[in-house]
Amino acid sequence: MSARRGLVILFIADVLSAVGSRITMVAIPWLVLVTTGSAARMGLVAAVELVPYIVVSIMAGPVIDRLGPRRTAILANLASAVAVAAIAGTATIGFAVLLVLVALAGGLRGAADRSKDLLVRPMAEAAEVPLIRITSLHETFARGATLLGAPLGGLLIYWTDASSVLWIDAVTFLVCGLLIAGFVRPPEVVSASRPDKYFRSLAVGFSYVRRDALLATMLITTFTVNIFASASTAVFIPVWVADELGSPAGLGLTLGAFAGGALLGSIAFTVWATKLPRYLTFALGAFIGGSPRLLVLGLSDNLVLVAAVTFLSGIGIAAINPVFGAVLYEHVPKDLQARVIGLVAASSFAGLPLGALLAGELVSGFGLFPALIGSGIVCLVVSVYPLVRRGPGRILDAPSAVEAV
Repeated sequence: MSARRGLVILFIADVLSAVGSRITMVAIPWLVLVTTGSAARMGLVAAVELVPYIVVSIMAGPVIDRLGPRRTAILANLASAVAVAAIAGTATIGFAVLLVLVALAGGLRGAADRSKDLLVRPMAEAAEVPLIRITSLHETFARGATLLGAPLGGLLIYWTDASSVLWIDAVTFLVCGLLIAGFVRPPEVVSASRPDKYFRSLAVGFSYVRRDALLATMLITTFTVNIFASASTAVFIPVWVADELGSPAGLGLTLGAFAGGALLGSIAFTVWATKLPRYLTFALGAFIGGSPRLLVLGLSDNLVLVAAVTFLSGIGIAAINPVFGAVLYEHVPKDLQARVIGLVAASSFAGLPLGALLAGELVSGFGLFPALIGSGIVCLVVSVYPLVRRGPGRILDAPSAVEAV
């Protein structure tokens, strides 16, 4: 099989597991709601799935180094299939057991996702495809999976029931593991160095991120943008729609505008990715994708204006992940990527639940409009920082940044 075909199959497997993950995020909370009738337990089970995902994304790096990303991806996806099948088959066994199984599924998904991330670079290099092209394509497919997965999960639950949908999810993880096992074969890399002990190995990854000015700048920016993106989606926009419009139609239009902009931006960036200055694109994406949609909510009650600005913010935010992903593959030494990519991905992802919690507290404590303006100003300051600090950008766009690793 050609390397290019193997890369395509890796993408198919990744999209399949991503759709399955989005369906799981809908089906498991719904299963809890219909079996227990408790909204509090519904929220708890969602958090219990998310926290192990973040923790394992950080902690799995040394394990992936020892087992190899391909073997880890296969094992983690097959184990995820078993865990999700167990949730489907034991839905009435008790809430405590369900929590354990959900936590296990979340952790396994973290290991599987980080392992697939680490397969991208060797497969892209073997196929002679530019990494920035691959990361932009990945972002486009990820956006599509997000848009497809949640509504598909809702429809499947409507047509069948939550337990049946979870059996379907288990099959998606099983197929993903089998596709990687059968068709994804990256070039073998033999390391000449002896592996460090687990915690020493983990500490080296933390130290690298802390000392690297480029990664630190991009990580802080991405983390902040994720906080306020989640705050907007989960709290700010719904409360603004309820207070200013009083109609759920405005909620659908505003959230749809952002999703549509993000998908369009991802497609556009895929086309032009190799022609754009990457650091400037990242910085402008963070600037456009963050504070404008917060400030327009705080300064206007015009739905058309809010939807237009939100759409443009979606276009801007679409450039952040592809550029950051390419930097991680090209800038970080190969023998550190399992630890560094896991740490960076988990840290960025952690901004999502934090944003929802923070927004709720800000609105409760200060009111909607002070919360929006204050959040917009903070996000603006952080997103301007990469634009005024151009030193890391010169590191990123220098030819030696790619050739040295």
